[in-house]
Amino acid sequence: MQIRKAIVADQFYPGQHDSCIEQTKECLDKISYEKPLPETVTAGIVPHAGWMFSGDLAGLLFSKIKERHDTIHTFIIFGAAHGYFGNISAICDSGYWETPLGQIAINEELAESVINSGTAISDPQVHNSEHSIEVQVPFIQYLFPGSKILPILVPPRENAIAIGEAVGTIISQDKEKKIICIASTDLTHYGPRYGFIPMGIGQNALEWAHKVNDMKFIELALKMEPEELLNNSAENGNACGPGAVAAAIAAAKKLGSQKGLLLGHTNSNEVLLNIGGQAGNDSVGYASIIY
Repeated sequence: MQIRKAIVADQFYPGQHDSCIEQTKECLDKISYEKPLPETVTAGIVPHAGWMFSGDLAGLLFSKIKERHDTIHTFIIFGAAHGYFGNISAICDSGYWETPLGQIAINEELAESVINSGTAISDPQVHNSEHSIEVQVPFIQYLFPGSKILPILVPPRENAIAIGEAVGTIISQDKEKKIICIASTDLTHYGPRYGFIPMGIGQNALEWAHKVNDMKFIELALKMEPEELLNNSAENGNACGPGAVAAAIAAAKKLGSQKGLLLGHTNSNEVLLNIGGQAGNDSVGYASIIY
């Protein structure tokens, strides 16, 4: 039996069971959101930094899904491909993933259906060094015990839209199981640390990254325009997982969603300032969106 072990526990989130439970609860309770939600949730976008920076936004999405759907059969998690540079999406298609909260099963039947669509390949090995999916799993284990996952790394290629459409079609054919697509991405990585300083260095530049560059991506995500989103990201460097987002949007459109709802938007520099730190010259954007 194939078990994918946690690789960023004790780094991005707590590595021990009790402390992981405790911080999961803290993330879920940290942000309130009172605006109306979609009656039926088809997809969502979450960040994947360390929980100290973006766990509250990730937790907010999963908590809002819980408000609408008490039980989810499977979460298809489209991950950012930080170290995988293939031209086609890669699925971890069998076995279990393990976190400090235990093991969660992969939906092997669903994996086979997606692979048979011709839009993805089986390549579990490329998931072993990627964190963008793993950091979401404890939220699912805590809120939706018994749920399965389907981890898929999606490079920022045109194939991202094709796999999303294929997944949406597959989900729509199963009327008995509730399946939701999650896209994992962070937004603009700005500053000398990231080698991206088109507006120079300093607070004005970081404001631009947050209010202008991030928002270009967010607005396209909210309007559900996956092709333009991929092109915009390639041009403006405002997301590390645009392929994942394009896939989730394409799937959500197939499932009837017409627009996204922005639950929250922040950045690492803002987080540090809020906890009493000092402003720096580097920052990463984070957003949470529900469909």
